[in-house]
Amino acid sequence: MTTKIYVLRFPKETSNEPIIYQLVKQYDVEFNILKADILPQREGVMILELKGTREKVKNGLDYLKSFGVQAERLAAAIKRDDDKCFQCGACTGICPVGALYIKRPSMEVIFDADKCTGCSLCVPICPVRAMEVSPLSEAFVEAEEKIVT
Repeated sequence: MTTKIYVLRFPKETSNEPIIYQLVKQYDVEFNILKADILPQREGVMILELKGTREKVKNGLDYLKSFGVQAERLAAAIKRDDDKCFQCGACTGICPVGALYIKRPSMEVIFDADKCTGCSLCVPICPVRAMEVSPLSEAFVEAEEKIVT
């Protein structure tokens, strides 16, 4: 399973089409809408987290592109500064994939970087700014994309 975040740009001609519904139904890809601005007869933008096998996500992206939807992967990594973090847990409630969670019974805030999709929702919520965004290198993104194709 892979989880990636994409910025989708919809042409105004597709604003009335159930494209995301068909993405789920036909391609068996799970999604989480992180942000959307889509109005009838206007170009739209959506930040969407897609989850599924690499092949299904790739096929789903090809489907979106057939409707003229531009898909751009958000390539970022989140890092935690353990010296700044004071284990308040504020980030755990906002993390959509469970990369940040509270370990019981110790109540320690755990950051699982392997689960992290780089959505950066945790960055502004952290009261001490222990979470930070760092762009992934182009070489890493290109290598990962080659695996999909």
